[in-house]
Amino acid sequence: MSEVTLAAEHGRTTGSASSGRLRTEGRIPAVVYGHGIDPISVSVARRELRAALHTEAGHNALINLQVDGGSHLTIVKELQRHPVRNEVTHVDFLVINRDEVLTVDVPIVLEGEAAAVAGEGGTIDQQMFTLSIQAKPGSIPNELTLDISGMTIGDALRVSDLTLPAGVETSVDPEEAVVTAAITRATIEAEELEEAEAEGAEAAEGAEGEVDTTEQEGTVGETEETAEAAGE
Repeated sequence: MSEVTLAAEHGRTTGSASSGRLRTEGRIPAVVYGHGIDPISVSVARRELRAALHTEAGHNALINLQVDGGSHLTIVKELQRHPVRNEVTHVDFLVINRDEVLTVDVPIVLEGEAAAVAGEGGTIDQQMFTLSIQAKPGSIPNELTLDISGMTIGDALRVSDLTLPAGVETSVDPEEAVVTAAITRATIEAEELEEAEAEGAEAAEGAEGEVDTTEQEGTVGETEETAEAAGE
């Protein structure tokens, strides 16, 4: 698990106006709480926060938050973002203990290519993108991988197919689907169109055959009538 250090400034004035000025200066308002400490209002540099959260561990990185000469081991509990610009506007840092079990969401990454699915005009549908796991801070994986290369149409890979590292558990239903392989709607419509065209062609051939037979019967009848007239 990645561990980074991030400096925080204590003593910021709370309120929307003060927070707005901080963001203009390139800083993000934040709060630090947990393990019995009184909540501390701080701010962190936007650029340094971005760097801390863009390690291999992502938002699950262990952050040694430096405040007033002291250090708190934390994780990001919550990120608030601007509804339009998607920029981080506030951060909650949760103080943790290295020996406690935490519940965090870990990304699920698909590996390989489902050639059989693609060959049949199907698609891979990832239905679960993160898995809620329980682990001590040092055992939290950066991500969980799932190999889809052996999938065929109609297959589903479930939570039980994920390999959890030692010291990691999950309370999610093992039968819950993570990824499925199905035929696409476009492929279904194309197949239905081909079938309809084939049936139409067969019907047309059958109709032509009936017309030809009638014409032949009419010709035979006319020939017989002509012969009888000649005999008379």
